[in-house]
Amino acid sequence: MTIHNETLHEALPVHGYVAQPDATVALVNHNKMLEEHCLQTLDALKERTDIDQHWLAIGRTQLEQAWMAINRSIFKPQRPAADLSNS
Repeated sequence: MTIHNETLHEALPVHGYVAQPDATVALVNHNKMLEEHCLQTLDALKERTDIDQHWLAIGRTQLEQAWMAINRSIFKPQRPAADLSNS
């Protein structure tokens, strides 16, 4: 779909996900590459014996959560519309 000369990418077939324009897809893809750079750095640190692996694992988890939060702030997934009163 194209809106104002910009492609709108279909949402994933997951409740709450919405279609995204080129600009937000490009931004999140850029962030994913930055995240991968960080994770590869942490992978290298994991091989070292002079690094506290407990704190490294905590840092990795927090970095992964940070990138997820940043990307969610861009994609803005919504709560699914669902009537769960009969569940």
